[in-house]
Amino acid sequence: MNTLFITRYLISSIVLLNLAACGTPTTDITDNHNEIILTTPDKESKTDTQTKRNNLSVVAGPVENKKTHTAQEQEIAVALSQATQPSSITTKIIPERHRVQKNKLTDVLAKPRGAEMLRSAPAPLQEYMAGITGHSLSMPILAPPVQWENEPVDRENYARIHTNPVIRVAESPVSTFSIDVDSGSYTNTRRMIMAGHLPPQDAVRVEEFLNYFDYAYPVPVNVDHPFSVTTEIGPSPWSQGRHLLRIGLKGYNVDASHLPASNIVYLVDVSGSMRSANKLELLKQSLRLLTKQLRQQDKISIVVYAGASGVVLNPTPGNQRSNILSALDRLTAGGSTNGGAGIRLAYQLAEQAFIAGGINRIILASDGDFNVGTVSFEALIDLVEEKRKTGITLSTLAFGTGNVNDQLMEQLSNKANGQYAYIDTLNEAQKVLVDEISSTLQTIAKDTKIQIEFNPDIVSEYRLIGYENRALKREDFNNDKVDAGELGAGYRVTALYELSLVNSQSQLIVDPLRYQATKPLTVNSSGKAISSELAFLRLRYKLPESNTSTLIEHPIYTRNIKHNLDTTSIDFRFAASVAAFGQLLRGGQYTGAFQYQNVLSLARNSKGEDPFGYRGEFIRLVNLANSLASRPAQQYNQPVDML
Repeated sequence: MNTLFITRYLISSIVLLNLAACGTPTTDITDNHNEIILTTPDKESKTDTQTKRNNLSVVAGPVENKKTHTAQEQEIAVALSQATQPSSITTKIIPERHRVQKNKLTDVLAKPRGAEMLRSAPAPLQEYMAGITGHSLSMPILAPPVQWENEPVDRENYARIHTNPVIRVAESPVSTFSIDVDSGSYTNTRRMIMAGHLPPQDAVRVEEFLNYFDYAYPVPVNVDHPFSVTTEIGPSPWSQGRHLLRIGLKGYNVDASHLPASNIVYLVDVSGSMRSANKLELLKQSLRLLTKQLRQQDKISIVVYAGASGVVLNPTPGNQRSNILSALDRLTAGGSTNGGAGIRLAYQLAEQAFIAGGINRIILASDGDFNVGTVSFEALIDLVEEKRKTGITLSTLAFGTGNVNDQLMEQLSNKANGQYAYIDTLNEAQKVLVDEISSTLQTIAKDTKIQIEFNPDIVSEYRLIGYENRALKREDFNNDKVDAGELGAGYRVTALYELSLVNSQSQLIVDPLRYQATKPLTVNSSGKAISSELAFLRLRYKLPESNTSTLIEHPIYTRNIKHNLDTTSIDFRFAASVAAFGQLLRGGQYTGAFQYQNVLSLARNSKGEDPFGYRGEFIRLVNLANSLASRPAQQYNQPVDML
């Protein structure tokens, strides 16, 4: 039974009761679209009539004396009861004496009683009737506004993020975190802004904004050292007197044709929540793009899950594309979402087809809305943490709107040694699954950690921008049992610290500690002063087949500090604009008077080479966000025209 029928039935019932209680003829509302049959109610006792009046007052308010119901108004009520389908008032064939013509309807609705009747109708019916008669009602909007039944409910889920604080170097000189190569937060935020609204603050992870874009970091020439390390220091564009330290990693490239043999399992959510064009249909189109990149030595399997899980395609050589594409095309959505069962079955199939020395990866494509079976966030995380010991990684692709479980999708990929991407367009699928296929599929360094020690003689304060959910304890850096992020072939990682130098007027923590002794000048192990060093950078990583980490050490010198923003690299300035944008979307706690217009200016002047148009798209996105942020908020309790 659809909403239209229910609405029609309820209105009809109230009108019939109202007219019956007044002793007036009523209509027999039938499914016959050609006529209305008039009937006269049986005589009732005075008690029965009063009972109906009492019951009706609960539903539609007190019933007035029947003398106030004119014949015209009765005809209006009949028309209202039949008007849930827009053409019904003018197209139904009814007896001439009861036909409601447009001019008569206009005359009645122009009277106070007519306006009252229109107000009592549902909003869609009000709009339709007003459209016929030209009679508009100015009605106050109450706080909160009415949410109509067909308005989509937002059930998207984001983990709470507490912005990294400013830290005094004298109190805590060491900062440690895991790398992050995800990009899902940026594309998900892009989807919201393009839809006309700013994202919730917790949907914004600044590090994923930074890592969406490519930068001209040098490519390592020796695969024994899987990534290069770049640092740059320059002024902070949003805080006078402060500086930004940019740390960049770049993995070595692997051409797609030279990738190891791949064992890939498509784990596809076909539950009822995926039944829309921007979910299952876009998902199938996206996986078709990836399928066309595969070779004979690759294996593809397809597992689906809804209320239960099942195998749609057993391991199939990648060059049998017609079989793979046909299996994808047959997928349809329906049922509940037992994601836990699907994950178990996908790992089981991946283990059966495991390729030693090859790529073994599950690609989970879903909105993340698990609602039956194993639904506990912690239990699902425990499941993939245990399964990663098999050497099989799991990446996640999120789709759709309204019920995206960003927290689950991001953390599943994190704990399963994979990557998280949000696919909002087919062009984004092209970027992730075709243009960056080597980065998406092949891991060249795992458990990659960054630790930096700041020199208290040079730096007084620091703040890591983003990476809030990638923070590690200091002792975790040397502990090879502590999991950290993976770096794909050709991929890049960017991190920004905001610094306040000693004796700078920009320090945010100015109250000295009462009981802290003045420290002598920093010296190295031989007792020599090292005031020429701003910080000391350490990195640890493991090669894909190793369980023992390798250490890289990299001093950062004060002579490399640039004091003029214009002398910094284009990539430095563009990365700063991206970080500023992400921080503004999160409330701009540390960005001072810097606004979207300032981000626009900075990004436009540092666009540089943009072969795929991603930087140009970013500039347009900031421009739109600026307009959305400048839009005045709607005021409650002000009359507005319902039409």
